[in-house]
Amino acid sequence: MTLYGWIQILVFCAIVLALVKPLGGYMTRVFNGERTFLSPVLAPVERGLYALAGTHEREEQHWSAYAIALLLFNLSGLLLLYGLQRFQGLLPLNPDGMSAVAPDLAFNTAVSFVTNTNWQGYGGESTMSYLTQMLGLTVQNFVSGATGIAVAVALIRGFARASAKSVGSFWVDLTRATLYLLLPLCILLTLAYVASGVPQTLDASVTATALEGTQQTIARGPVASQLAIKMLGTNGGGFFNANSAHPFENPDAVTNLLQMVSIFAIGAALTNVFGRMVGNERQGWAILSAMGTLFIAAIAVCYWAEAAGNPLVQALGLQGGNLEGKEMRFGIPLSALFAVVTTAASCGAVNAMHGSFTALGGMIPLINMELGEVIIGGVGAGFYGIILFVVLAIFVAGLMVGRTPEYLGKKVEAREVKMAMLAILCLPAGILGFTAVSVVLPDAVASVGNGGPHGFSEVLYAYTSAAANNGSAFASLSANTLWYNTTLGITMLIGRFLVIIPALAIAGSLAAKKSIPSSAGTFPTDGPLFVGLLVGVILIVGGLTFFPALAVGPIVEHLAMLAGQSF
Repeated sequence: MTLYGWIQILVFCAIVLALVKPLGGYMTRVFNGERTFLSPVLAPVERGLYALAGTHEREEQHWSAYAIALLLFNLSGLLLLYGLQRFQGLLPLNPDGMSAVAPDLAFNTAVSFVTNTNWQGYGGESTMSYLTQMLGLTVQNFVSGATGIAVAVALIRGFARASAKSVGSFWVDLTRATLYLLLPLCILLTLAYVASGVPQTLDASVTATALEGTQQTIARGPVASQLAIKMLGTNGGGFFNANSAHPFENPDAVTNLLQMVSIFAIGAALTNVFGRMVGNERQGWAILSAMGTLFIAAIAVCYWAEAAGNPLVQALGLQGGNLEGKEMRFGIPLSALFAVVTTAASCGAVNAMHGSFTALGGMIPLINMELGEVIIGGVGAGFYGIILFVVLAIFVAGLMVGRTPEYLGKKVEAREVKMAMLAILCLPAGILGFTAVSVVLPDAVASVGNGGPHGFSEVLYAYTSAAANNGSAFASLSANTLWYNTTLGITMLIGRFLVIIPALAIAGSLAAKKSIPSSAGTFPTDGPLFVGLLVGVILIVGGLTFFPALAVGPIVEHLAMLAGQSF
């Protein structure tokens, strides 16, 4: 590790922190229906969209109606995206003549983008037409991100309201998240990327003559617009197979920094939205502090592991840490930072190959996802994910002092704890269950690219990434098979909607409760003690659940490396 590397990491952290209050304040005004500087332009558009949809901004929904609207909207998006892939060979905006996508891959991809996962079992530039990329994938990048934000805002209203029957309107929250937040920021980001050299064109691929005299096909397309939303919406699916390691998607150090900041910006700002809406910004800073503690610990271990490298390589007289699978323009510190950022935020974009990380360096992205993507997390998803752990932490604190748990004037009772545990436990059920089957099923084992514990980690990483709606991978796993396309798709659905529904149920339950004043016995939830308790609960739950799997994967691989064996 070097001082220069840590300076780069600290600069990134400082920029993210500087954006929290201004972006949080703007988002609060948007979701409270207050006037913003964009209202003169966008308010008429917003009202027109409500008129077309047959709703009104003042119409609100019970949590169950909110959930049904969300599920139906996402189901329609899934069917549309599946159809686009199956019929893209007959549709326009296909200058390179892409054929129809196979049924199992089309299912996997449709589920992937609808659930904000963007797992890609295909090469984007060689599989998807421009129409599928723009009307299908890019649109889902917007609305899946907006769906996550909408759920987070509904949950915040559950804490902010008292004796209420509704948690807002899904249609209004979805519209405002897209129209006032994602779309304007993506326009600015797209222009910035185009200015940096990222392609944005509907022309076909071009052929160039290489220095050796051979012909090379250079793919291009509407890259910048998809790049903007894939980062800001924490989707992660790249236009190119190499993702943000491709120079057309990530031309230089400035775009690399811009992409990482985009991944964290909205997720971090949502903690400030929470504090503002409940009338105590310190509550938001406490949650962000817990996220930040986990993030700093993760980057410290990952950077150390990659900088230390493999002693087997060092024994050959080669120094400089682990450079395998790294984009040399960014080096070890920015590769490690990008890996931690993208897995802490359920984005899944990569500028280095995670499968080439050292055993412990690759374990950190795994742990980030296995903790439920609560370190900033996906847009909205990270916030409602960590609130589930807040409910659990408050319950534990109540047991310690022998009184009914309270949080922000709301009693946390059996219903809320049951819903939180249901959402938390569905992830390991999907991850560990399918992993166990896949490491013994012959057809599934045949897709594993490496032997020993690293091969086990490939499979574990795939299902962890799917359940956490992340989308990154240990790329040596050949996952474009009927088994993996189907089971990974099911895991993505579990990780998305079996968390969202309990979260909305908690929102509805809390909104209906009366607010009670704090007393001398109320546990303070805006200080270091609560932050420590929350971090401890997250680590204990994650450790108890996943340590056995990690022990036979990356931990054994690390010990084997120290003993002189590699896989």
